[in-house]
Amino acid sequence: MFRYFENLVDPFVAYKEADTPPTRLWPFMLDYSRPFYGVFFWAGLISVVVAAVEVGLIYYMGRVVDLLSGPPAEVWQLHGTELLLMAAFVLLLRPLLHIVDVLLLNNTILPNFGTLIRWRAHKHVLRQSVGWFENDFAGRIANRIMQTPPAAGEAVFQVFDAISFSIAYLVGAAILLMAADPRLLLPLLIWFVLYGLLVNWTVQRVGPASQAASDARSAVTGRVVDSYTNIHSVKMFAHAEQELDYAREAIEETRRTFQVEMRIFTIMDAALVTLNGLLIIGVVGWAIALWMQGSATVGVVAAATALTLRLNAMTGWIMWALTSFFRQLGVVAEGMQTIAQPIDLLDAPDAKPLQLGKGEIQIHNLSHHYGRKTGGLDHVNMTIQPGEKIGLIGRSGAGKSTLVKLLLRFYDVERGAIMIDGQNIADVTQDSLRSHIGMVQQDSALLHRSVRDNILYGRPDATEEQMIAAAKQAEAHEFILDLQDPQGRTGYDAHVGERGVKLSGGQRQRVTLARVILKDAPILLLDEATSALDSEVEASIQETLYGMMQGKTVIAIAHRLSTIAQMDRILVMDGGRIVEEGAHSDLLAQGGLYAQFWTRQSGGFMNPEAAE
Repeated sequence: MFRYFENLVDPFVAYKEADTPPTRLWPFMLDYSRPFYGVFFWAGLISVVVAAVEVGLIYYMGRVVDLLSGPPAEVWQLHGTELLLMAAFVLLLRPLLHIVDVLLLNNTILPNFGTLIRWRAHKHVLRQSVGWFENDFAGRIANRIMQTPPAAGEAVFQVFDAISFSIAYLVGAAILLMAADPRLLLPLLIWFVLYGLLVNWTVQRVGPASQAASDARSAVTGRVVDSYTNIHSVKMFAHAEQELDYAREAIEETRRTFQVEMRIFTIMDAALVTLNGLLIIGVVGWAIALWMQGSATVGVVAAATALTLRLNAMTGWIMWALTSFFRQLGVVAEGMQTIAQPIDLLDAPDAKPLQLGKGEIQIHNLSHHYGRKTGGLDHVNMTIQPGEKIGLIGRSGAGKSTLVKLLLRFYDVERGAIMIDGQNIADVTQDSLRSHIGMVQQDSALLHRSVRDNILYGRPDATEEQMIAAAKQAEAHEFILDLQDPQGRTGYDAHVGERGVKLSGGQRQRVTLARVILKDAPILLLDEATSALDSEVEASIQETLYGMMQGKTVIAIAHRLSTIAQMDRILVMDGGRIVEEGAHSDLLAQGGLYAQFWTRQSGGFMNPEAAE
């Protein structure tokens, strides 16, 4: 039975992805709710039926009071069958309705609705560009992905568990009182108007207050995760107190916003207790007055009393349900600041996979300043022949990394074009472009998974033998065999920690090299590929790198000029432009910027500021 209701909706069902999700709350919720429309219909209908049954029971209890005013034998003789049928209804049918109601809420909607939102939100965020991620805290993004789905699920739960039930219950209560005596409806209506005003006052304030509190919590998460992610820097500079102050500022803002939220609930509770007192006195007092006038039976008084006491108990629950509903919507609205952002870097509508031939790269009049007027690249032109090895050097900020990011299409170019084998990279799919490019970065961050998972990231379908061969080629196999993590996993099964923190810089770099070796892409980008290696290991890895380069088109960025001296051609960048190019010996003979870098380097490193 549980499995049937749990599988009524598949949260991973195929859907049409939207590059620009709805940015308003209700269209956003409706869009994610599409697979649940049928379930929502039945949940709402059963909730109304359950409410009607509860009101009907109160009405019937009043009838029982009136029936018991006669002789016991006569009551049983005249109404025994009716009482037995009602007992059977209460014992069998009423529990069945309630069970179906809670199964739909607890086993169909709550687990699956949040899962669907979290899955689709994560999928949407993963499609965002590198630049999009660079503009926010990873912790805040993750927090919004995590807290929005349960908030949306709770909001939907309240709609069917409380809101639809309470509306149906209030309508049923009004009908019951009107059937007993229309005059009993008057105090209920007066109370309902005052209660509605209180609800309106509360929800107008609790939504924005909840969104502010949720945003503050996300900010705390972002700051705390930022400190943990950079714990080595925190410890190295002895800045624990500074980090505490940085976090305390956000934590205090969270406390302040939460206090504002709680003040609303305190005022609501105080007003609600007063209103409920008016409801009890109004309805029950009027019912007693009618009985004293002979206009109402004892059963009517009993039913009116039971109804108002039930409403008195329910009103707090209803108010909390409503405020919870709008609080959760506030959390969803805050999460939408991440989840509902449009994809900022898209494939062209008719984009096709890159058809790689020889691997020629042409760059035409390329300019990119990240939306600013300066920095980046300025009118860069170059052609890299198939299989040619290019060294790229320059001062920090000269535009080297920008060129690599544009080649990978982490950003769209602002002006000009990059062509690979005659195909503009803006017109091919991003995945196909990057699948043909292997890159070893200076920041050799790894996934918090096993060594095996990290190496196979380069080619998931590779065999164990191919993976180990790549590790050996990267001079990584021996140290991998000696690894052991705190859970006792060893060798290739050992986990490397967040960003590979459990490995040394050189070990991380060699695992990264193994991953790129396994990928075996025809275009190879090296960004300070040996920067984290000691001289002995670097000499060995250099041979590996030169072996990797055979038959590939290569662009290598380096400050250690000895690592690129054997390249076919060296490009010197300065101020976003290519100012020199040629072979190592030719550039030395020119006596220009490259020659200055070469003469000023120490131990193979260039001083990027020295030649200014």
